[in-house]
Amino acid sequence: MGCVCFFNTAIAWGGGEKWHLDASSFLHGNGHQVLVVAHVKSVLLEKLKETDIPCISIEISNTSFLNPLKHIALRRALRKYTIDTIVMNLSRDIKIAGACAKAIGIKRIIYRRGSAIPIKNTFLNRYYFKYIITEVLANSLATKRTVLQRNPNLFPKEKIKVLYNGIDLSEKPREKSESLSKETGFTLINLGRLEVQKNQQFLIYLAKELKNRGLPIKTYIGGNGRLKEALQQKISELGVEDRVELAGFIEHPFDFISKGDVFVLPSLWEGFGYVLAEAALCKKPIVAFDVSSNPELVIHGKTGFLVKMNDLNDFADAVEKLYHNPSLSNQMAEKGLAHITQNFDRNKNLKEIEAYLLHGQY
Repeated sequence: MGCVCFFNTAIAWGGGEKWHLDASSFLHGNGHQVLVVAHVKSVLLEKLKETDIPCISIEISNTSFLNPLKHIALRRALRKYTIDTIVMNLSRDIKIAGACAKAIGIKRIIYRRGSAIPIKNTFLNRYYFKYIITEVLANSLATKRTVLQRNPNLFPKEKIKVLYNGIDLSEKPREKSESLSKETGFTLINLGRLEVQKNQQFLIYLAKELKNRGLPIKTYIGGNGRLKEALQQKISELGVEDRVELAGFIEHPFDFISKGDVFVLPSLWEGFGYVLAEAALCKKPIVAFDVSSNPELVIHGKTGFLVKMNDLNDFADAVEKLYHNPSLSNQMAEKGLAHITQNFDRNKNLKEIEAYLLHGQY
């Protein structure tokens, strides 16, 4: 069996990078030949350096596929390994790594799709999906649907495989975790990058609505990002400084989530909501938008509530219902834990990934 190459040139750290690191680590630990190609300035590369996983660094941009010298250098680097399968992460990865893989005769050229955003029906996309990519690996049913949403003939549906991102079921919060807010006694928790996709501004409006309803509920938003200052300004503008706190970077997500009463997620889209699985493992009921893969992680009415995107009134109603019904909250928490445990076990999912990448098992 030849080498499996994981090609990911994202600089920041996210779910896709975690998947590439976990999958390569698992295969490498089981004695299989792997190679990871990462951006020279990436967090992924820094983490790889802490392991003995074979890796090489590369520096490419969105236009590197137009540079023939980049192609020559990459083909030369890949030829040093007997690669049977290459798994790519970004569209720019497809454009250069996919083309190079095709040129040197790599058999399986897989695009691992981790975002439930419709693929544009452009000439370049039609070309790469027809002549370069041999398979697509999606991280959720929602992501699979978006691959063909704008062009049902873009790629053979039967060659799009869904494999969920697993979560380590052994990860648990510390047993003793004090409430984040002794003043309110009821807290909402959110965790994610402070970016447009994560839509934390909605939570500030939610805090205002809950305050207007006379509910003593405080929201803690964990994470850093480009929108930190704008969010802080919005908190002041709406006069909810006593109801919303930006908690900054969270080193231990499970500890942070465990200190709240309800986990809330207003993301506009998710490929696979790791944080929803983490919240369920922390035995928290969830309120989120009915978008992307959220319904695959949250069972509406059983493990939490899913509401229409940006529907402030319905979202507030769901939170209020949990606030007034501790027994319902506890029931949802227990069912949520069971759902994640049964369907998203990291060890089980990694074995499925291994079988797929090494043997093409569908």
